[in-house]
Amino acid sequence: MEITVKTAEQLRLTAEEFGLIQQKLGRTPNFTELCAFSAMWSEHCSYKNSIKWLKTLPREGKKMLVKAGEENAGLMDIGGGYGVVFKIESHNHPSALEPFQGAATGVGGIHRDIFTMGARPVASLNSLRFGKLTAAKTQHLLAGVVHGIGHYGNCFGVPTVGGEIYFEDCYHTNPLVNAMSVGILKNGETISATAAGKGNPVIFVGSATGKDGIGGASFASANITGESTKELPAVQVGDPFQEKKLLEACLEVIKTGAVVGMQDMGAAGIICSTAEMSAKGEVGMRIDLDKVPVRQDNMKAWELLLSESQERMLMVVQKGREKEVVDIFEKWDLPASAIGEVTDDGLLKFYMAGELQAEIPAYELVLGGGAPQYDRPYSEPAYLQKVKAFDPASVEVPEDLRAVAEQLIALPNIASKKWVAVQYDSTVGAANTSTNQPSDAAVVLAKGTGGKALAVTTDCNSRYVYADPYKGAMIAVAEAARNIVCSGGQPLGVTNCLNFGNPYDAGVYYQFVQAIKGMGDACRAFDTPVTGGNVSFYNQNPDGPVYPTPTIGMVGLLESVKDKMTLDFKAEGDIIYLLGASNDDINSSEYLHKICGIEFSPAPHFEVNEELRLQRKLAELISAKLIRSAHDVSEGGLFVTLAESAFPRELGFDVVASNANIRKDAYWYGESQSRVVVSVHPNDVSAFKRSLGDCPATEIGFVTAGNFDVDGMEWGSVGEWKDRYDNSLENYMAKEVELD
Repeated sequence: MEITVKTAEQLRLTAEEFGLIQQKLGRTPNFTELCAFSAMWSEHCSYKNSIKWLKTLPREGKKMLVKAGEENAGLMDIGGGYGVVFKIESHNHPSALEPFQGAATGVGGIHRDIFTMGARPVASLNSLRFGKLTAAKTQHLLAGVVHGIGHYGNCFGVPTVGGEIYFEDCYHTNPLVNAMSVGILKNGETISATAAGKGNPVIFVGSATGKDGIGGASFASANITGESTKELPAVQVGDPFQEKKLLEACLEVIKTGAVVGMQDMGAAGIICSTAEMSAKGEVGMRIDLDKVPVRQDNMKAWELLLSESQERMLMVVQKGREKEVVDIFEKWDLPASAIGEVTDDGLLKFYMAGELQAEIPAYELVLGGGAPQYDRPYSEPAYLQKVKAFDPASVEVPEDLRAVAEQLIALPNIASKKWVAVQYDSTVGAANTSTNQPSDAAVVLAKGTGGKALAVTTDCNSRYVYADPYKGAMIAVAEAARNIVCSGGQPLGVTNCLNFGNPYDAGVYYQFVQAIKGMGDACRAFDTPVTGGNVSFYNQNPDGPVYPTPTIGMVGLLESVKDKMTLDFKAEGDIIYLLGASNDDINSSEYLHKICGIEFSPAPHFEVNEELRLQRKLAELISAKLIRSAHDVSEGGLFVTLAESAFPRELGFDVVASNANIRKDAYWYGESQSRVVVSVHPNDVSAFKRSLGDCPATEIGFVTAGNFDVDGMEWGSVGEWKDRYDNSLENYMAKEVELD
């Protein structure tokens, strides 16, 4: 067939990019070659519209063992000869069309990024966004995504230990499904995704290849439209039991020492893994595509190259040791086939039945090589003028604060996510300490390290980022760090999943650039380098983009699991303190947005130095064992924080607003940052006060037997409030829904 600019545009390449490909090859590409460039130069693989800004993020630190972008995931030292590997990625577009498989394969893919480096996954987290919960479509997507995450994780045998879920109208068409995996390995046992050694065999291992997922990377680099359902073949199909076998086989074969390099076949399939491994090793490969194990007949060369069938790996092994490697995979009942060899000319040559189908320089395909890099224009979106114009005086303080609290505690963004959590196995592996001892971050034992533990969390309030992309992204990093410190950990590093709309929209790109700047400044302040992550653009439909959502995945270290701090009040009579300063601030709160109906307001109060002082003092208080619980103030404000601390042991509290200069709705429901509720045993109060130094701290009340008393008024029993909180999501799912 004749290859023209129109052909390239149909494959989501621009006319300029088609010209660049011709220039790099010195000729017009054939269709198979053009398909390869289409996949590898897609936003999903090349980061062509984001890499220039990503390079500004801090990527070095004293505990970094693998820098961002060097391997499939980041690696940080946790001492004792061990490292933690972690990464978060999106599977938004597939989940929008087929929520079960979209979410399931997102979980499978992120776990492969971890064990392809030689680490055993020990924990899974997620960050999810959906539209209005009363809509039929939202309930369909929510049920499917949760089922997919639960099915894959439960069968694969890695506990889902934490996550977050938000519901906002802008995610109606474009749900966000971000999956995070955390693994542990012994330092020095890492496997690199690098090809090396002329003549070394290239071995395909794992599930046979089919036509599912073809063009998935390109599909993820386009807006969702009414026509998107026609692209269902771009959604992959997962098999968690097959991946469990692949995990065990890969970890076993690594121990033989025969593996030179290994990479999973994720986005863009074989073309991606061959190109990236070759480019990194400055070598080439000769691949016989007809030797690839297949489960469908008559697959064409371009289909084999672009298929994103799941549970597959590409390995380069030492010449002469092929049988040793293949025997291990056969023992695990997994296909394994030598499909080619490493060459020294830098070229990828793909053959079928001895005929050359494509010949491309590996370097020209990849991020950091010949893939284009763009610097898009950006400008402040017009809606930010409405944000700046907000006047809190226009909102009257409600007379019945209890009635507001009753609405607030049942809002989908605040209420218990128990309906979701019970569908996940959180205890498999017996390492999760947070199932019955809740903490702000999930705390997972790092087995084999002599009692160390990891604190892990995902965080981002996208309404804050929408209101102020720079400050909102800073808050996302700060809250993740605060959750880890509240749990007794020391923050180590960050992985991010940057979910935004179309980068060709100047307003969207403004949000992206400002969020990157805010994230970078916050990560430098908290000494949490960025180890890697994912950019997901094109989360946009004809009605507009989603909220800018730079999800932060953070890992922290507890030198001993005995250092863990939990969020629950421990006993009647304990004294309740608020660490940090309250502000006369209702900006971007759930109260203001969902109950008062105000769409545009600034981000809540945040000042990075205040946050740093608070976290350092909190860490000291936990280390000195002067507090019995710690829970940060976030969505829903101070009242919700108190309620969530009371629920686990069904205790109550008697509290009074301590600042008459702050409006009551701001005091109880405002979401100004850098605040933590702690409880102190009466015998420790004197030592606690002496240890505070210049950290603001206010005594606001005490723990009671089981009633909520606020400002001298009885607000009811803990049982009434807990029922409202625990069952809200389930009640929403049981209601008659609104049809689209």
